[in-house]
Amino acid sequence: MATRVAFLGPKGTFAEQAAFALTKLESIDTPVFLPCKGLRSVIENLANKLCEVAVVPIENSVEGGVTSTLDSLWKHPELSIRRAVVLPIRHSLIGSGSIESISEVLSHPQALGQCSEWLGRNLPNALQLPTNSTAEAIRMVKGSPFRAAIGPKLSSESKDIKELAYPINDIKGNCTRFVLLQNGNIVQEGKMASFAFSLKSNTPGSLLKALNCIAELGLNMSRIESRPSKRELGEYVFFVDLEINNKGNHLSESLHLALEKYCDHIVNFGTYMSNVLEI
Repeated sequence: MATRVAFLGPKGTFAEQAAFALTKLESIDTPVFLPCKGLRSVIENLANKLCEVAVVPIENSVEGGVTSTLDSLWKHPELSIRRAVVLPIRHSLIGSGSIESISEVLSHPQALGQCSEWLGRNLPNALQLPTNSTAEAIRMVKGSPFRAAIGPKLSSESKDIKELAYPINDIKGNCTRFVLLQNGNIVQEGKMASFAFSLKSNTPGSLLKALNCIAELGLNMSRIESRPSKRELGEYVFFVDLEINNKGNHLSESLHLALEKYCDHIVNFGTYMSNVLEI
């Protein structure tokens, strides 16, 4: 039976590369890839059971957490992480004209941010325009002598466009972590665990008390990030990644018991494996 895999489309995005890798790692034999417009759309498709799994970026080494993904995960606590991959990101400047004629640069906001220094040095007067994906940006610049897009190197393989510069990302070690999401069936085996929580009260020391609970369990945090709860000013949701050693079977219960005294709501996204890809 075919497995429908939603990802940030159209074809030719880094998300598509990650989707191919994740389905292979998870031995999904007959994947049917469904490109979606916008990250929220990817997750909504999974939440509404229009697909079996979904692939989304969750963190970039330069720009930090992908806010659309984090907000959507908090909104849909029934979703869990099945596996993760870290994909090296190498950006190209792609267009139909010459680099000297470029006055507008289009790409996904994350890609624009990851190349901001290069753009400031080489195209300081160019207007930066955000798009839903790098592939959409590439499609929009075809045939234009004054527009260029930022996207993957492989996306430039077309008769209508050419590679104007590569690589243009500011940080050589730029990489993005993508996760394979599923509906329910929380995975409890792996070396990484992710969860989110909100605090019962916004008082001095509340966050520190919650974090001390994690430390007392002997768990190392590899990431903590806050997002507005969207309920009131000054109220936040905290997303945490933990490095563990196959403690998944008891991790959820132990964390919940330790944190429930200080936390209003706790969402467990699972314990899972993460692989680093080579390109």
